[in-house]
Amino acid sequence: MVSDPPSSDLPAQPSLRRMRAFDVRPKRDLGQNFLIDSNILGVIERAAELAPDDVALEIGGGLGVLSEHLAQRTAHTHVIELDRSLEPALRDALAPHPNTTLHLGDALHLDLAALHPAPTKVVANLPYGIAATAILRTVFELPSVTRWVAMVQKEVGERFAAQAGTSAYGVPSVLAQLACDVRVHRSVARTVFHPVPNVDSVLVVLERTGDAPSPKLRSLVHGAFAHRRKTLAKSLQLHTGDKALGERARAALAELGLPEDARAERLTPEQFRGLGARIAP
Repeated sequence: MVSDPPSSDLPAQPSLRRMRAFDVRPKRDLGQNFLIDSNILGVIERAAELAPDDVALEIGGGLGVLSEHLAQRTAHTHVIELDRSLEPALRDALAPHPNTTLHLGDALHLDLAALHPAPTKVVANLPYGIAATAILRTVFELPSVTRWVAMVQKEVGERFAAQAGTSAYGVPSVLAQLACDVRVHRSVARTVFHPVPNVDSVLVVLERTGDAPSPKLRSLVHGAFAHRRKTLAKSLQLHTGDKALGERARAALAELGLPEDARAERLTPEQFRGLGARIAP
């Protein structure tokens, strides 16, 4: 049972109030930058297009300010938090909402497929260090999710939304765009966080358009970009040690109407799909 924190002389904003009431000190090694401007919650909510029957998944519950906002607008909200010292503050936020489940653990290792009810939306202020990995893991492992709205470092958001032929285009771009439409929704002021981060942030929105890429296709994409300055075929060959794979890749590129010496960043996600279908052993 959560005890009521003292109410006198506490700030009205939930994050600031809980930091004071529960003596919380943000941990930079965990990438903790808590939301302290509640105005951003409406922006996130609208971008997520929340419906009353949605099941939200929040990775990095922090002090619960987004958690309680989601709980009031969804059928169920799952909150994952690694830092167990935040449990009292999170319990305080979630106690009035019986339609919530708090999962204390690492979002990169929890059995996401076991979440019940199954999430339909991922909405989160993601810790910077795990943002890309967490988004891709949910794309791959949660086919029930149709939309993502995530607060991420600006560079991460730009990489997810990058187009073929640009410097930001790479593995996250291809893997996300094979299953989703991806866009940077808007920039976010540093002042909405405490502590103020030393990097810029954006809201990135993903909307599912199809199935996640298969493990074989994901492996192909990783290998194609493993040696970015080499041709795609050479990168695959070096990555796997399989000379025959490089030869099959060159032949497949020609079948796709692409130069045999094309580099990975030239191929669109759909061309990667076609490449994978042609060189699968």
